[in-house]
Amino acid sequence: MKVLIISGTNHKGSTYHIGRIIAEKLVSVENINEVFLPRDFDEFCCGCTNCFVKSEESCPHYAKLKPITELIDNSNVIILTSPVYVYHVTGQMKTLLDHYGWRWMSHRPDERMFGKQAVVVATAAGAGVKSTMKDMADSCFYWGIPQTYRLGKAIRAVNWDGVSPKLKDTINAKADRIAKKILKRQGKVPIPIRTKAFFKLMSLMQRNGWNKADVDYWKEKGWTGSKRPWR
Repeated sequence: MKVLIISGTNHKGSTYHIGRIIAEKLVSVENINEVFLPRDFDEFCCGCTNCFVKSEESCPHYAKLKPITELIDNSNVIILTSPVYVYHVTGQMKTLLDHYGWRWMSHRPDERMFGKQAVVVATAAGAGVKSTMKDMADSCFYWGIPQTYRLGKAIRAVNWDGVSPKLKDTINAKADRIAKKILKRQGKVPIPIRTKAFFKLMSLMQRNGWNKADVDYWKEKGWTGSKRPWR
Protein backbone atom coordinates (compact mmCIF):
# COMPACT_ATOMS: atom_id res chain seq x y z
CA MET A 1 0.00 0.00 0.00
CA LYS A 2 1.16 3.54 -0.79
CA VAL A 3 -0.06 6.69 0.94
CA LEU A 4 0.09 10.26 -0.33
CA ILE A 5 -0.26 13.27 1.97
CA ILE A 6 -1.12 16.57 0.29
CA SER A 7 -0.67 19.40 2.76
CA GLY A 8 -2.45 22.71 2.27
CA THR A 9 0.47 24.63 3.77
CA ASN A 10 4.25 24.46 3.59
CA HIS A 11 4.75 24.28 7.34
CA LYS A 12 4.27 21.22 9.50
CA GLY A 13 1.54 22.36 11.85
CA SER A 14 -1.21 20.53 13.70
CA THR A 15 -3.08 19.52 10.56
CA TYR A 16 0.04 18.04 9.00
CA HIS A 17 0.86 16.12 12.17
CA ILE A 18 -2.58 14.51 12.24
CA GLY A 19 -2.28 13.50 8.58
CA ARG A 20 1.10 12.00 9.30
CA ILE A 21 -0.23 10.09 12.31
CA ILE A 22 -2.87 8.45 10.12
CA ALA A 23 -0.37 7.64 7.36
CA GLU A 24 2.07 5.97 9.74
CA LYS A 25 -0.71 3.77 11.12
CA LEU A 26 -1.22 2.44 7.59
CA VAL A 27 2.24 1.92 6.11
CA SER A 28 5.95 2.20 6.83
CA VAL A 29 7.56 5.59 6.23
CA GLU A 30 9.16 4.57 2.92
CA ASN A 31 5.67 4.08 1.48
CA ILE A 32 4.54 7.62 2.33
CA ASN A 33 4.86 10.42 -0.22
CA GLU A 34 4.26 14.07 0.60
CA VAL A 35 3.23 17.14 -1.37
CA PHE A 36 3.40 20.58 0.22
CA LEU A 37 1.45 23.53 -1.12
CA PRO A 38 2.38 25.99 -2.49
CA ARG A 39 5.96 24.64 -2.49
CA ASP A 40 5.18 21.86 -4.98
CA PHE A 41 2.42 23.60 -6.93
CA ASP A 42 1.74 27.33 -6.93
CA GLU A 43 -0.28 28.04 -10.07
CA PHE A 44 -3.78 29.48 -10.17
CA CYS A 45 -6.31 28.06 -12.64
CA CYS A 46 -6.71 30.69 -15.36
CA GLY A 47 -10.12 29.43 -16.54
CA CYS A 48 -9.03 28.68 -20.10
CA THR A 49 -11.21 25.48 -20.17
CA ASN A 50 -8.56 23.67 -22.23
CA CYS A 51 -8.59 20.73 -19.80
CA PHE A 52 -12.31 20.29 -20.41
CA VAL A 53 -12.72 20.84 -24.15
CA LYS A 54 -9.31 19.59 -25.35
CA SER A 55 -7.33 17.50 -22.86
CA GLU A 56 -5.64 17.81 -19.52
CA GLU A 57 -2.33 18.01 -21.38
CA SER A 58 -3.50 21.33 -22.83
CA CYS A 59 -3.51 22.96 -19.39
CA PRO A 60 -0.80 25.65 -19.29
CA HIS A 61 0.33 24.18 -15.96
CA TYR A 62 0.27 20.54 -17.06
CA ALA A 63 4.02 19.96 -16.73
CA LYS A 64 4.08 21.25 -13.16
CA LEU A 65 0.92 19.34 -12.22
CA LYS A 66 1.94 16.03 -13.79
CA PRO A 67 4.23 14.80 -10.94
CA ILE A 68 1.41 15.33 -8.43
CA THR A 69 -1.09 13.57 -10.71
CA GLU A 70 1.27 10.60 -10.96
CA LEU A 71 1.57 10.45 -7.17
CA ILE A 72 -2.22 10.50 -6.85
CA ASP A 73 -2.60 7.75 -9.44
CA ASN A 74 0.01 5.54 -7.79
CA SER A 75 -1.35 5.89 -4.25
CA ASN A 76 -3.90 3.65 -2.57
CA VAL A 77 -4.79 6.22 0.08
CA ILE A 78 -4.83 9.99 -0.37
CA ILE A 79 -4.74 12.21 2.71
CA LEU A 80 -5.70 15.84 2.13
CA THR A 81 -4.92 18.20 4.98
CA SER A 82 -5.72 21.86 5.44
CA PRO A 83 -5.98 24.22 8.38
CA VAL A 84 -9.09 26.37 8.40
CA TYR A 85 -8.68 29.67 6.57
CA VAL A 86 -11.85 31.79 6.94
CA TYR A 87 -14.03 28.67 7.22
CA HIS A 88 -12.53 26.97 4.17
CA VAL A 89 -9.37 25.32 2.84
CA THR A 90 -6.24 27.32 2.21
CA GLY A 91 -6.03 29.14 -1.11
CA GLN A 92 -3.20 26.89 -2.22
CA MET A 93 -5.24 23.73 -1.57
CA LYS A 94 -8.20 25.22 -3.42
CA THR A 95 -6.13 26.09 -6.47
CA LEU A 96 -4.73 22.56 -6.65
CA LEU A 97 -8.23 21.07 -6.49
CA ASP A 98 -9.37 23.56 -9.15
CA HIS A 99 -6.85 22.04 -11.54
CA TYR A 100 -8.55 18.64 -11.28
CA GLY A 101 -12.01 19.68 -12.43
CA TRP A 102 -11.47 17.67 -15.60
CA ARG A 103 -11.18 14.54 -13.46
CA TRP A 104 -14.63 14.87 -11.94
CA MET A 105 -17.21 12.24 -12.81
CA SER A 106 -19.02 14.88 -14.83
CA HIS A 107 -16.02 14.97 -17.18
CA ARG A 108 -13.25 12.33 -17.40
CA PRO A 109 -12.75 10.37 -14.16
CA ASP A 110 -9.89 7.90 -13.94
CA GLU A 111 -11.01 4.34 -13.20
CA ARG A 112 -8.21 3.88 -10.66
CA MET A 113 -9.87 6.40 -8.37
CA PHE A 114 -12.75 4.00 -7.72
CA GLY A 115 -10.41 1.62 -5.88
CA LYS A 116 -8.82 4.23 -3.61
CA GLN A 117 -9.65 5.58 -0.17
CA ALA A 118 -9.15 9.09 1.14
CA VAL A 119 -8.93 10.98 4.41
CA VAL A 120 -9.58 14.70 4.80
CA VAL A 121 -8.05 16.42 7.81
CA ALA A 122 -8.73 19.92 9.10
CA THR A 123 -7.93 21.80 12.28
CA ALA A 124 -8.82 25.21 13.62
CA ALA A 125 -8.30 27.10 16.83
CA GLY A 126 -12.09 27.39 16.88
CA ALA A 127 -14.80 26.94 14.23
CA GLY A 128 -14.85 26.10 10.53
CA VAL A 129 -13.61 22.52 10.55
CA LYS A 130 -16.70 20.95 8.93
CA SER A 131 -16.88 23.34 5.98
CA THR A 132 -13.14 22.97 5.40
CA MET A 133 -13.33 19.18 5.33
CA LYS A 134 -16.28 19.42 2.94
CA ASP A 135 -14.18 21.44 0.48
CA MET A 136 -11.75 18.54 0.19
CA ALA A 137 -14.28 15.71 0.52
CA ASP A 138 -16.32 17.11 -2.37
CA SER A 139 -13.39 16.68 -4.74
CA CYS A 140 -12.71 13.17 -3.43
CA PHE A 141 -16.30 12.16 -4.14
CA TYR A 142 -16.45 13.69 -7.60
CA TRP A 143 -13.09 12.15 -8.51
CA GLY A 144 -14.81 8.83 -7.84
CA ILE A 145 -13.10 7.85 -4.58
CA PRO A 146 -15.71 5.60 -2.92
CA GLN A 147 -14.66 5.94 0.72
CA THR A 148 -13.57 9.24 2.31
CA TYR A 149 -13.02 9.55 6.05
CA ARG A 150 -12.93 12.79 8.02
CA LEU A 151 -10.87 13.87 10.99
CA GLY A 152 -11.39 17.44 12.07
CA LYS A 153 -10.74 19.06 15.41
CA ALA A 154 -10.98 22.46 17.04
CA ILE A 155 -7.63 22.19 18.76
CA ARG A 156 -7.77 25.46 20.70
CA ALA A 157 -4.10 26.11 19.88
CA VAL A 158 -2.00 27.71 17.16
CA ASN A 159 0.53 24.88 16.86
CA TRP A 160 0.90 21.17 17.61
CA ASP A 161 2.95 21.74 20.74
CA GLY A 162 0.10 23.77 22.18
CA VAL A 163 -2.48 20.98 21.78
CA SER A 164 -3.36 19.39 25.11
CA PRO A 165 -2.29 15.79 25.77
CA LYS A 166 -5.93 14.82 26.34
CA LEU A 167 -6.97 16.17 22.94
CA LYS A 168 -4.01 14.45 21.28
CA ASP A 169 -5.21 11.17 22.79
CA THR A 170 -8.68 11.78 21.35
CA ILE A 171 -7.17 12.51 17.92
CA ASN A 172 -5.01 9.41 18.08
CA ALA A 173 -8.01 7.24 18.96
CA LYS A 174 -9.99 8.60 16.01
CA ALA A 175 -6.98 8.04 13.74
CA ASP A 176 -6.84 4.43 14.96
CA ARG A 177 -10.48 3.87 14.01
CA ILE A 178 -9.98 5.37 10.56
CA ALA A 179 -6.84 3.35 9.94
CA LYS A 180 -8.58 0.10 10.89
CA LYS A 181 -11.38 0.79 8.43
CA ILE A 182 -8.95 1.61 5.64
CA LEU A 183 -6.88 -1.53 6.21
CA LYS A 184 -9.98 -3.70 6.38
CA ARG A 185 -11.31 -2.33 3.09
CA GLN A 186 -8.03 -2.17 1.19
CA GLY A 187 -8.27 -4.21 -2.02
CA LYS A 188 -12.06 -4.44 -1.82
CA VAL A 189 -13.27 -0.90 -1.29
CA PRO A 190 -17.10 -0.86 -1.27
CA ILE A 191 -18.80 1.46 -3.74
CA PRO A 192 -21.63 3.38 -2.02
CA ILE A 193 -25.05 3.82 -3.59
CA ARG A 194 -24.47 7.58 -3.92
CA THR A 195 -21.43 7.02 -6.13
CA LYS A 196 -23.20 4.41 -8.24
CA ALA A 197 -26.24 6.66 -8.70
CA PHE A 198 -24.21 9.72 -9.65
CA PHE A 199 -22.08 7.70 -12.07
CA LYS A 200 -25.24 6.34 -13.70
CA LEU A 201 -26.58 9.86 -14.12
CA MET A 202 -23.32 10.96 -15.73
CA SER A 203 -23.34 7.94 -18.05
CA LEU A 204 -26.78 8.96 -19.32
CA MET A 205 -25.70 12.55 -19.83
CA GLN A 206 -22.55 11.54 -21.72
CA ARG A 207 -24.52 9.62 -24.35
CA ASN A 208 -25.37 12.96 -25.92
CA GLY A 209 -23.09 15.31 -24.01
CA TRP A 210 -22.07 18.81 -25.00
CA ASN A 211 -18.32 18.24 -24.73
CA LYS A 212 -16.81 15.95 -27.38
CA ALA A 213 -13.69 15.21 -25.33
CA ASP A 214 -15.84 13.89 -22.48
CA VAL A 215 -18.29 12.03 -24.72
CA ASP A 216 -15.51 10.26 -26.62
CA TYR A 217 -13.78 9.32 -23.36
CA TRP A 218 -16.91 7.77 -21.83
CA LYS A 219 -17.75 5.86 -25.00
CA GLU A 220 -14.19 4.55 -25.31
CA LYS A 221 -14.35 3.28 -21.72
CA GLY A 222 -17.73 1.65 -22.36
CA TRP A 223 -19.27 3.58 -19.48
CA THR A 224 -22.24 4.90 -21.46
CA GLY A 225 -23.41 1.28 -21.50
CA SER A 226 -23.36 -1.22 -18.65
CA LYS A 227 -19.60 -1.30 -18.01
CA ARG A 228 -18.41 0.31 -14.77
CA PRO A 229 -14.91 1.23 -13.54
CA TRP A 230 -15.29 -0.78 -10.34
CA ARG A 231 -15.98 -4.09 -12.05
